[in-house]
Amino acid sequence: MFASKKDIVGIDIGTSAVKLVRLREARGTFHLQNIGIMPLEPETIIDNAIMDSPAIVSAIQNMLESMKIKTRQVATSVSGHSVIIRKINLPMMTESELESSIQWEAEQYIPFDVSEVNIDFHILGPDSKDPSQMSVILVAAKKDFVNDYSAVFTDAGLTPVVMDVDCFAVENMFDYNYGFVEGEIVALIDLGASATSVNVMRGSNSVFTRDIQTGGNLLSQELQKRLGVSGEDAERIKLGERHVGDLDADAIEDVLNNATENLVQEVQRSLDFFSATSSEEKISKVYLTGGVAASERMHKTLSARLGIDVERIDPFRNIAVNEKQFDREYLNAIGPMFSVAAGLAMRKV
Repeated sequence: MFASKKDIVGIDIGTSAVKLVRLREARGTFHLQNIGIMPLEPETIIDNAIMDSPAIVSAIQNMLESMKIKTRQVATSVSGHSVIIRKINLPMMTESELESSIQWEAEQYIPFDVSEVNIDFHILGPDSKDPSQMSVILVAAKKDFVNDYSAVFTDAGLTPVVMDVDCFAVENMFDYNYGFVEGEIVALIDLGASATSVNVMRGSNSVFTRDIQTGGNLLSQELQKRLGVSGEDAERIKLGERHVGDLDADAIEDVLNNATENLVQEVQRSLDFFSATSSEEKISKVYLTGGVAASERMHKTLSARLGIDVERIDPFRNIAVNEKQFDREYLNAIGPMFSVAAGLAMRKV
């Protein structure tokens, strides 16, 4: 890609909404220019696959128009089954040597035909146990999957210049706002509507990632299934409303507690798996983000379950915000939903 001083817009297409963040960088500080969210109808995206691209195109165009954004360059990201992230060990070599042999190396680690995927890598450095080896993060994404996402932007009259992976965009945002501490192990957990991503970091290096194909929708589904409420009512209950029809408040609490426990159990399994495979290392803190991170219940259940300090990420913590343009309280409330979009908006072309 050609380096460019041009503005870039971060757009995160999630299963429940399209989120947009535009930042301006001045003297090493990011300033918030625009932020927007456009809800999507259920089933616009299923299992990370786009089912109704015109709906997404119009959501993007509406946001750009209403905010009068002229920028045409976009950073976006993908996640889910069609994206594979592996930490692998390879013999020491230069970046250009790896560049020419990566297709062949990748074949052993990817469950897809290598001709069907876009491959990228990042060298982490020498392996701590064997200096003749190096650790590499390998990322592969199915071409047709990436093309579907790119096409949405092209149809909206935009140019996708950066295609990232959700968990790396969150990493980017976290680094700017909180900073990584050499040798410290933290887990970044992104709780979305239909998927959850777990990313364990040692210092600034990702050492373990896992996508869980369940998220906040699990709460809504359980409410609908067990209490017979509509999708809209389930959303209202999830957001804290307790006087819906003649439903019993205790019954609601019961369903929500169970569903939250199930989701937390999935997260715990992933972290336990990491701990089992790296016996000497302990996660010192968990940072939560994504739409479900705003739930107090989720926060408490996770803290109790893991016995680790759990903190909700504020993606605008170190971003300069003009209080006349943006309401700080509102930003704090919606913040967790914008971690991926904020991380994308920080990307350079």
